[in-house]
Amino acid sequence: MPSRFTVLPRGEGKAEFNYKLDDCNFKRLVKGKNLIYKNELTFRPRPRSSPAAYVYPIECVYPRPTGWVPPFLNPGAAVAGGRGGLTFHMLLLNEQMTAVAETNVIPLGSFMPIWAAVEQKSHQPLLLLMEECVAATTPELQANSNVYPIITNKGCLLDSVKGNSRFLPRYYSSAIILYLQSFKFGLGEEVYIHCKLLAWDPEVLSESKKACHYVKENERWELLDDPMQSSMCDCCSRTCNTRSKRGDEWESTGFRPTSVLGPLIIMAPSQQNAHNASVVSIADQG
Repeated sequence: MPSRFTVLPRGEGKAEFNYKLDDCNFKRLVKGKNLIYKNELTFRPRPRSSPAAYVYPIECVYPRPTGWVPPFLNPGAAVAGGRGGLTFHMLLLNEQMTAVAETNVIPLGSFMPIWAAVEQKSHQPLLLLMEECVAATTPELQANSNVYPIITNKGCLLDSVKGNSRFLPRYYSSAIILYLQSFKFGLGEEVYIHCKLLAWDPEVLSESKKACHYVKENERWELLDDPMQSSMCDCCSRTCNTRSKRGDEWESTGFRPTSVLGPLIIMAPSQQNAHNASVVSIADQG
């Protein structure tokens, strides 16, 4: 609601909003050198059950402060491991994607924003990919483990076909957010998300080095980092090549740590009401 409303001499109204951006649920986006906040101004003269008279888009653009990163990038939190001078992270964000989640209890059907990143430090620019992800009820995978496939076939988000999961647009090439819809697998039990992460050359994408999700509206697979090259994702419906035609020199230097996120507890509404879960850390197990 306006913090102040003034009737002008000709009968028009002047509404002033004096709030912090976060108080109005502005969506924050990093694009190039800019920090962008987006929202909508809605004029609803009738009760809320009635449609709005109009909706006006608001966009505030600020120069990105030097060294600015999203607040949930907490160095030292959720360290997956270091290899070749690189440090990997994977953690669960809250619903607003503004901080690390404070609970590991997930309502069935809701979304779990899983954020992964690689610290570039002085390394050349890197692209972070999720090659494979599965859910399991154990923190360690065994040959006979019962698993729920999430990402398969070298970067194909299988769960975007069966459900509404997807990759979100990137803040940086070195980070990725998997917007995963919670599932019935392991319902009420402790569930762990196992992912193979890959730090790769951003200029060398291929059938074996990609991030693809299925867009139901278009009835096709789409490449996260360049929808114009979505033909790379066509193989998601069959078997993708395991070797890149280009960038073979990277094959020995690409880094593939395995990260484990959990425990997570996915609860049906009836279970959640009866569940008295304590808040636990849901950072990467290592």
